[in-house]
Amino acid sequence: MAVKFFNQVVSELCLGKPELFGITATDTVYNALTVLKRSEDTYISVWESGEELAIRSSLCIGKICMTDVILFLCREENLVDPFKAFESPVSQILSQGVSVITHLDSNSSLLEAIDHILEGTHNLAIPIQNHRISGSRKKFLSNGRGYCWLTQEDVVRFLLNSIRVFSPIPSFAISSINIIEHNIMTVYHKEPASSAAGYFNRALDKQTSVAVVDEKHRLIGEISPFKLACCNETAAAAITALSVGDLMAYIDCRCPHEDLIQLVRIRLLKRNLARMSDLMDEFFHSSVYSSSSNCSSDDESGLRRNWGSGRNCPQRSWVIACSPDSSLVAVMIQALAHRVSCVWVVEDDYTLVGAVTFAGILKVLRSFAGCKQNKPEKDNYI
Repeated sequence: MAVKFFNQVVSELCLGKPELFGITATDTVYNALTVLKRSEDTYISVWESGEELAIRSSLCIGKICMTDVILFLCREENLVDPFKAFESPVSQILSQGVSVITHLDSNSSLLEAIDHILEGTHNLAIPIQNHRISGSRKKFLSNGRGYCWLTQEDVVRFLLNSIRVFSPIPSFAISSINIIEHNIMTVYHKEPASSAAGYFNRALDKQTSVAVVDEKHRLIGEISPFKLACCNETAAAAITALSVGDLMAYIDCRCPHEDLIQLVRIRLLKRNLARMSDLMDEFFHSSVYSSSSNCSSDDESGLRRNWGSGRNCPQRSWVIACSPDSSLVAVMIQALAHRVSCVWVVEDDYTLVGAVTFAGILKVLRSFAGCKQNKPEKDNYI
């Protein structure tokens, strides 16, 4: 029964999916940022551009979210002048040599789609059948077809809707089905957030999160690509200037505390990152800045006392977690309800055990189909 289920075509998952809207790889980072802020979606698609468009179909070659922009600004060469970095082409943000988008025909099987995801694909670009293309999209679509895309979340949600097909595995405790990932990224809450930038990039690439722990390895929060994607570009300044614990506070609330904002600005100025400080000014026009131009170490010490930076008992941030005894179906529902790709597994005292990810869920349920199918022709890959 499961084998027949996996033979369904991916077009079944595309019903009601909106047509992709995006930018070209030669557009600037600033243009991408403008489109992101106007879009209702977390990601926007990136399409190839150039003379090839005249002779072949345009392809979706990547995707961009606010997290990409933030981490791009955190690069050493962009910290000095983030406004100059905004003039860079979007192609500088895209993963070099790594394909995160795969084009599939609408009659491809669900099993084939899952295999691509397990091999590292983030999104599947699927042509929309019998769809009339609007004029604004035609510059991307020389073959006259519109596209939608499928994500890990879409596929896991589809599987959950038919979870009885996989019975009895979904009712088993996650600790009993080899789904908990123990090789996870963790960072101590007092460490500088900038020292964990590599982890943040890896989390974005692997579609997972970075766990924030205390000295007893208890989970107190996370830094996830999803949370960063809900921020604005000033999060790059926060990553540069704050500890991991303070960064959590910065990104967990849409309006960071004024003392925390000023602390970021003071530390940026002490590092001669005046242009990054100017980026902060564009978003936070508060009286706190009018008195901070001539800042000193005493100012920073006072702000740290007011804010509580470096406190020994950090406040636990909002985070999605489960027990090793939780059932697979319960974890699936939990992840989909909160729209997170990573659910932390903890003991009763919040000691971190590991994580369950969408990719891990797909791997377990895919095992019902047996051996992998033969790979499609190479032309299907970007």
